[in-house]
Amino acid sequence: MNGVLAKATWPEAEGAGLVLVPVGSLEQHGPHLPLDTDTVIAEAVTRGVAERLMGAWVAPALSYGASGEHQSFPGTISVGTEVLHQVVVELVRSLRTWATRVVFVNAHGGNVRALSSAIDQLVEEGHVVAWVPCAPEEHDLHAGFTETSLMLHLRPETVRVDRAAAGCTAPLAEILESMINNGVGAVSPNGVLGDPAGATAEEGRWLLNNLIDDVCDRLSVVGAR
Repeated sequence: MNGVLAKATWPEAEGAGLVLVPVGSLEQHGPHLPLDTDTVIAEAVTRGVAERLMGAWVAPALSYGASGEHQSFPGTISVGTEVLHQVVVELVRSLRTWATRVVFVNAHGGNVRALSSAIDQLVEEGHVVAWVPCAPEEHDLHAGFTETSLMLHLRPETVRVDRAAAGCTAPLAEILESMINNGVGAVSPNGVLGDPAGATAEEGRWLLNNLIDDVCDRLSVVGAR
């Protein structure tokens, strides 16, 4: 049975194969996108992937991530890298008592360090586990055209189109050191790294399908299909 894990009964989950865990964040996404943007995207991609894979389950999302770079903006809630690392470790140790494989589908760049270190530790412990990103190869960094298009497709009622405005559009390499040392607010007062101009729901639909395709391909590479 494919499905949403939270709605299953324990006999239905017994002997589960692949469990997919969306990973997002609760952080500022400029003046026009909701705080849970990353989580919404991660959940949508994960659901799309599960629909294509026989026997896959979708676990509830990890909606609190490592978002310290956004902490100067109200609404952001970050648990940090160390806590997220340990949460991932403990979740997998629990999941693997009844599930064969676990894959985290991540939509927030700030979570990468925690996921990478946790997966390394878990693999050393003998667990069958991996993580994959769900981000287009070519995209603006944060709350710009890409994420705005996705949210216009996935949850348009939460997009404040009238408040959308460009932020810092410099390449990541130029602003990374300043962001690490001083946070996103130091390089973009409105919290946007990119430009949402021209974003459409149609583009968001196309992006979502591409993300689902990409994650499915990545799962083949890590042997999780």
